[in-house]
Amino acid sequence: MKNYLAPPDLLAGRVILVTGASSGLGRAASLAFARHGATVALLARDEAKLEAVYDEIVAAGGPEPAMFPFDLAAADDRGLETLAGTIAHHLKRLDGVLHSAHKFYTLTPLELETLEQWQTLMRVNLIAPFALTRACLPLLRQAPDASVVFTGETHGHHPSAYWGGYAVAKSGLETLTRIWGDELSKEDNLRVNTLIPGKVATTLRARTHPGADPDTLPSADDLMPWYLYLMGADSRGVRGQIVECQT
Repeated sequence: MKNYLAPPDLLAGRVILVTGASSGLGRAASLAFARHGATVALLARDEAKLEAVYDEIVAAGGPEPAMFPFDLAAADDRGLETLAGTIAHHLKRLDGVLHSAHKFYTLTPLELETLEQWQTLMRVNLIAPFALTRACLPLLRQAPDASVVFTGETHGHHPSAYWGGYAVAKSGLETLTRIWGDELSKEDNLRVNTLIPGKVATTLRARTHPGADPDTLPSADDLMPWYLYLMGADSRGVRGQIVECQT
């Protein structure tokens, strides 16, 4: 997948919802999806940053995106179902969801993490991706070829000290992916996978590894072949898998 060359019209006519679309990998994926023809539904908390991504897509000649300022930490079933209904009303369809929003505090020993922190980490990193996907299922099932991609984390896949509740939540996405992969039949038009970006030059990486030189790491744009592959029809046979980016 590292050398995957997506055709320019890979996502033409598709509507893709991206959470965490205002920065980092979510922003890079939103721009990449739009470059390949998708109408992107941009979701994040910060409306000003969403507007900046919106403007970037329009300036580059991509299909006009839609903006959804939304706080996943405060989401409930009713709010998520309303969001799905709004997408259906305004965009008429939904062909994919990239869950890129995340919540991280600091690298901390488990004994110093609080119940409140764990509740927020689980809510944003695990519960909200599940609940948003569930709310969008009716729309996704109407699409001829739909893809849901969760964003995993290396330390959720290979647990290690000090990653705490963040790693536990991210590991839960892998279990969720496998369960949904088993529940969806091979004849179903919908597939679910988790993508683990690995080491990449993002603001999160700068926080967890402040001494690392970002110039030695892949950029968010370098990872886009994996994102495009999993969101497009070429990955139709990839289901319930945990995919690690190898750069």
